[in-house]
Amino acid sequence: MEKTKVAIVGSGNIGTDLMIKIIRNSDHLEMCAMVGIDPNSDGLARAKRLGFVTTAKGLAGLETMPEWKDIKIIFDATSAKAHHFNWGIVEKYSDKRIIDLTPAAIGPFLIPPVNFDASHNVRNVNMVTCGGQATIPMVAAVNRVAKVHYGEIVASIASKSAGPGTRANIDEFTETTAHAIEKVGGADKGKAIIILNPAEPPVVMRDTIFTLSEQGDRNAIRTSIHEMVKEVQQYVPGYSLHQEVQFDNIPEDQPVFIEGLGYRHGLKTTVLLQVRGAGHYLPEYAGNLDIMTSAAMATGDRLVNMKFS
Repeated sequence: MEKTKVAIVGSGNIGTDLMIKIIRNSDHLEMCAMVGIDPNSDGLARAKRLGFVTTAKGLAGLETMPEWKDIKIIFDATSAKAHHFNWGIVEKYSDKRIIDLTPAAIGPFLIPPVNFDASHNVRNVNMVTCGGQATIPMVAAVNRVAKVHYGEIVASIASKSAGPGTRANIDEFTETTAHAIEKVGGADKGKAIIILNPAEPPVVMRDTIFTLSEQGDRNAIRTSIHEMVKEVQQYVPGYSLHQEVQFDNIPEDQPVFIEGLGYRHGLKTTVLLQVRGAGHYLPEYAGNLDIMTSAAMATGDRLVNMKFS
């Protein structure tokens, strides 16, 4: 079976890990080009040693190369600001799609096990954030049983796994993730917090999800969460519940105040996750980067057989 040729823009940690995943694990994608702006980056050097086309002149540089015409999917692993420029190039070519791993959110949010079918028919899809990929499936799992009023996520990642791009996008991370909790997760109100944990040795990614929903069948919610965990594990094997799901009742006569919503009561659900990376290019503790590249590759693999309507 002929594979679809792809390019990765951004030769840092995320782009390099994605390249290795595509080489080792993709059923439908063929690595063709690695694009960066730092000629001395490790990602460009590795791609060149592996025999792929490389350029340190950004996506504009790749656009002038003969390989450009055969590339159908571009993964953008740069920054929110740079993505606006990169999409300006890709948008001109009707036969190409871009999968955005930055928080730019020009295209619709896409969380593979939640809303792939509603998002595939566009040429620019946004993978939200690492925290969003890890936690929004849990909000959606609760919401499909009991309407979620409020969803709050806390993503704790090893400081060593946060490169310059991640640090530059902290504000966009919280804003984009909160918006996606609402748009994709189904919450009326969303909030996102990120913690860069400086612990040595580095700890794996941990995520805590709180939802306040209408009262619902607790067993049904627990089952929904476990089923969603299995769906995510299909492309992120290191994704798991760190503890069993916890429930608390917020009684009507003791409601909590939620900014933007006012007083609410109902069922509080707490989900605690752990995401351990596959260790392809980055250490196992970098689960935050692993879930992002894994979700992006899974999306690319599914998009290759999709036609625009």
